[in-house]
Amino acid sequence: MAPPPTDPELVERFRRDLERQVGAMSGQLGVAVSGGPDSLALLLLAHAAFPAAVRAATVDHRLRPESAAEAAFVAETCAGLGVPHAILTADEPVAGNLQSAARALRYRLLARWAAEAGLAFALTAHHADDQAETLVMRLNRGAGLSGLSGIRAATHIAGLAVARPLLSWRRDELAGIVRAAGLEPVSDPGNRDDRFDRARLRKQLARADWLDPAPLARSAEALAQADSALDWTVEKLMEERVERSPAGLTLDPAGLPGELRRRLLLRILAALAPAAPPRGEAVQRLLATLEAGSTATLAGVKCEGGPLWRFAPAPPPRR
Repeated sequence: MAPPPTDPELVERFRRDLERQVGAMSGQLGVAVSGGPDSLALLLLAHAAFPAAVRAATVDHRLRPESAAEAAFVAETCAGLGVPHAILTADEPVAGNLQSAARALRYRLLARWAAEAGLAFALTAHHADDQAETLVMRLNRGAGLSGLSGIRAATHIAGLAVARPLLSWRRDELAGIVRAAGLEPVSDPGNRDDRFDRARLRKQLARADWLDPAPLARSAEALAQADSALDWTVEKLMEERVERSPAGLTLDPAGLPGELRRRLLLRILAALAPAAPPRGEAVQRLLATLEAGSTATLAGVKCEGGPLWRFAPAPPPRR
């Protein structure tokens, strides 16, 4: 039996939030559903707002014995709603950093599914509490503007267009929607596992009752808008300040603020060394070298300072 309809005011709020990110709805939309309370709420809201347009998918990473049963639970829930559902099974072992590798695999499988189903984009259930946790984690790591922009409302991952219409919604709100539907969500033990940074931080934030995730999430959104504005400016500067020739690229850095110089430098390095463009401290050191008028090689790119900065593939080392 299908769950009861979601509160009409919540459905309209969801519709507005989604259309603010992706424009007027047309065609089919995908929803990633793990079976947890957040993604179940997303499924219910999306189905209530666009009942004929929703398709759902669950990724089974095969990391826990319960995962197959959890995917089957989502399939049963979708059947009750009349929502087409696919279980995407991991086709390779998850190795290395567990959470990072699982995330990469999840988006790759979702991208393949969306392409095969002809979906313009897929929705994920990231919400305001997730955004606040991300912002605090990255502050603690000394992130710059791009990192502090947090979880983007709309982005592309592994060739998949992703929208996150719940970034202004609180975790408790979403849990309430699922309770009202009479569903018992899946509980992922990884969310409570102190081996993971986010799980430890989540516990600390829950104890800090003076800290409100909602304004933290709004701050991340404001930072994301500032970051996008800088990216727009850099696109213009790439056209105005960068000359291309068979020998390489030349940048006129005169009068530009340091952050714009840094971003232009990143774009140029990515153009000349797409396989492994450097970041972080290596770029800061290179920036200082160029501003001092000196020359350095980084990521296989020879970089010469001076009134104009010149970049070209470094010659192969002599043997």
